[in-house]
Amino acid sequence: MLAFILVVAIWRELALGAAPTVADRPSLVRVERKKPCMGTTLRLVAYGPDEPSVLVALDRAFARAEALNGILSDYQADSELMRLVARAGKSEAIAVGPELWEVLGAAQVMAQRTGGAFDVTVGPYTREWRLARKGFRLPDPEVLDQARQVVGYHKMELLPGQKVLLRKAGMRLDLGGIAKGYTGDQLLLLLRQAGFPRALVALGGDVVAGDAPPGQAGWTVELIDLPGDKGGKRTLTLHNQAVSTSGDLEQFLEVEGKRYSHLVDPRTGMGTTDRAAATVIASKGIDADSLTKACCLLPEVQALAVVATYTAQARLVRLAEAGNRIITTPHFPGLR
Repeated sequence: MLAFILVVAIWRELALGAAPTVADRPSLVRVERKKPCMGTTLRLVAYGPDEPSVLVALDRAFARAEALNGILSDYQADSELMRLVARAGKSEAIAVGPELWEVLGAAQVMAQRTGGAFDVTVGPYTREWRLARKGFRLPDPEVLDQARQVVGYHKMELLPGQKVLLRKAGMRLDLGGIAKGYTGDQLLLLLRQAGFPRALVALGGDVVAGDAPPGQAGWTVELIDLPGDKGGKRTLTLHNQAVSTSGDLEQFLEVEGKRYSHLVDPRTGMGTTDRAAATVIASKGIDADSLTKACCLLPEVQALAVVATYTAQARLVRLAEAGNRIITTPHFPGLR
């Protein structure tokens, strides 16, 4: 029996909060816009003195998001990332722009701290798993064996002068576990510099929140119900923080009764079979985004240890026939 179920988002984000107070209304208005971006929906919310000025800033943010997609995407053949990949195996290191350099630097730090559980050189594996999901089948073991020869964060070197060396021909980078969080950081920074610090960026399962809305303690973020997590919908209140959720609870491939997550372990090349999800709150979107993937792939103790190195907070959900477990770091905020 063969089945495939795909749901794009693990959780939903709400940035509604309460309406501005009477005292706030004359000075600040709330403006929200949505557009497709990076294979999902980009939602921007900001408060400002008038709608036209906010809209100008939001338009700039949308344009910035498209520009970042043109740098970081592994779906666009002409992206800066893919131009770098095309030079894999060459002896000469390639100079890259500041955005790609920053993302790759953060990715390598995460790879080192997680022992390779997070690794953007996973691209050859994820490409094969994408094809497998479309064909409702498992990847060819021989193809995965070939891919294994070119996967490994130690095969990518970051050198002085913002230069990158991909040591093996056939290497392919996949920034899907970090690019959205980074993009959220960059868009929030743009809006803040434009004079709109009361803003929020939601891109798929990644949310980056700025200053709180007028009269509110923060932005209200709603987490989707998770199997085994009783109590209905849960919400967080955030300001000047980022939150991300990842897991295999709703996006997976099932073959002959065995469930394979869309999360591919770079150390094995296989989609994970342990049902897990993680929500991480961090000071930056780039950290929250990548930490959620690492938390789903690492044993609980190691996952929490890595989270602590980023002074972040995490909530891990592990599903099992013997009983579901929910593990949180000491200062993960209470859910309402």
